[in-house]
Amino acid sequence: MQFFALCQLAFMMKFNRYVVRLMALLLPAIVLSACGEGRRVDSKPVVTVSLAPQKYFLDEIAGDRLDVKCLLESGGNPESYEPSVANMRDLEESILYFRAGNMAFEDRLLERIGEVNPSLKVVDTSAGIDLIEGAHVNGGMAHRHAAPAASDDVDPHTWSSVKNARVIARNMRDALVEADPAGAETYNANYQRFDARLDSMDRAIAERLKPVEGEYFLVWHPSLSYFARDYGLNQIAVGHSTKESSIPNLQSSIDAGRKHGAKVFFFQKEMDSRQAEAVNAQIGLRRVDINPLDADWEADINKIVDAIAGADQTPAKQ
Repeated sequence: MQFFALCQLAFMMKFNRYVVRLMALLLPAIVLSACGEGRRVDSKPVVTVSLAPQKYFLDEIAGDRLDVKCLLESGGNPESYEPSVANMRDLEESILYFRAGNMAFEDRLLERIGEVNPSLKVVDTSAGIDLIEGAHVNGGMAHRHAAPAASDDVDPHTWSSVKNARVIARNMRDALVEADPAGAETYNANYQRFDARLDSMDRAIAERLKPVEGEYFLVWHPSLSYFARDYGLNQIAVGHSTKESSIPNLQSSIDAGRKHGAKVFFFQKEMDSRQAEAVNAQIGLRRVDINPLDADWEADINKIVDAIAGADQTPAKQ
């Protein structure tokens, strides 16, 4: 009996060592598999947008059905943007990528997207918008004629217009319904509510700005061309992004601002240069800090309206 018990003990010890070794080999695979299965089963479909205002629109339409990722956060600069490892991972896992359209960094990104996710559908949310050409230049007043389909001088700031936002939202809704038919009812219902809100917002802004139709405002980075077109206003673009402007162009903008009685100078804090401060020191306009790439798109639009309509009398920060 003792001999038999000893044999059993030896066998169990050997078997346990075998089990321990086997578990050591299999545990990492089991953990990774469990994590992967959790992501596939529990997580929402991923979609990626270029800009924070697009995320604002898409969140309204998708509700909590999707995980919306954004490449360029509110404080980012499209001129110098380079995708991070996390950005590329988001694109790799995405079922859709919504590009703003007519932005250089998006064009550069397309080739890399083809490498990480060749089947990813790319949706240009500016499709169907009457694009503006010539406003995204250094100095002078914005031109207002429609741009051709492909132009290096197309103003990409389509989201600065509430009317354009309705087109962008519709493009998003259509793409979501096609990619995820099971969520069509949710997308359509949310879109209808959001579109109605945008329509009301547009009509309210038009009413508020009607008394100042035809007035001029200054902006360093020419990001409000579509907004100005919508409500019969005139944008004087002093500079272009972070680039230094020539003395003649600066003087031309100063003269135009004075001639047309501009009252407001819109600054984009993350991008505007000391030149903008110098120009405003000469003209003495009311400075209003805005962020066209703000995640709270509606609040930024209302801030612009308040400034032009004269409702926001907050002293300028010099």
